[in-house]
Amino acid sequence: MRRVYDTAAAEAGGIWNSYISVADEVAVDVASDEIVEAYSVNKVAVAVTLMDKIDRGLLTLDQQVQVPASIVVPGGDGIIILDQAYPSAFTLGHVLSLFLTVSDDTCVRLVGLVVPAAEINQILVTKGFPKTQVTPVANPNRYFLGQTTPRETHDLLKALVAGTLLSPASTEYLLSILRSQVAFTDGIRREMSSVDRARIATKAGWLNDGRNEAGIMFDAAGKPVLIYSMFAHGQANPEDFGATHPVRQASAKMGPKFLRAVDKIAGAGARTFRAPAYQQYNGG
Repeated sequence: MRRVYDTAAAEAGGIWNSYISVADEVAVDVASDEIVEAYSVNKVAVAVTLMDKIDRGLLTLDQQVQVPASIVVPGGDGIIILDQAYPSAFTLGHVLSLFLTVSDDTCVRLVGLVVPAAEINQILVTKGFPKTQVTPVANPNRYFLGQTTPRETHDLLKALVAGTLLSPASTEYLLSILRSQVAFTDGIRREMSSVDRARIATKAGWLNDGRNEAGIMFDAAGKPVLIYSMFAHGQANPEDFGATHPVRQASAKMGPKFLRAVDKIAGAGARTFRAPAYQQYNGG
């Protein structure tokens, strides 16, 4: 694992901060305790805080939030900006699905309507992640996605599959979104079949010259084996936000080799997370 990572990261160049474990053994630890810009990788942490409130009975997935034109981010990533039809209303379930798959930026503001920035940060501190924090702004319901460390993001994902962060139902819910076919495919999952992609829960983040990705690889039975948390910046072509960026090419080289190694290692823990069913339709 370390050789695969070292080779691909060296080819991409720039600065990397990473933490990768395999069956609870550390495979890669590169400046993993440094504070880094998380960008949209922190959407996983934010989603955990929303699901925590659902677990405590304070919110429900079918609860609706209003989407006036004034809350829509003018540009950026996602599909809400494409709607051109406001006001509308989304359930929190819909918000989370867009938040974690197409990384919809307007959903940052929609989540903030029900979990304000200060509450997000406090929940994360309480759960043991004081360095994984969003950045509050003047409006208490809005925030920048803030910072983390590779180790803390890794440990948050590890706690998620260990069942210590959320209820079993909420854990399954988040993992089903992160493992879906429409979750991020330009990095670790790029050179993979649909079956293999379903074995990986992943979330990426990008802004300026930063390219980040963190996630979990499962064995064929659905047990978690490998957890990766990689944050990179300073590579060539910072204007390229596609799959041809050096970091995305490096991750695409790592992904299949990591997964083939996972196939040789038994998963840890008693909990099994089955891949979400994937059924194609042609209308009707």
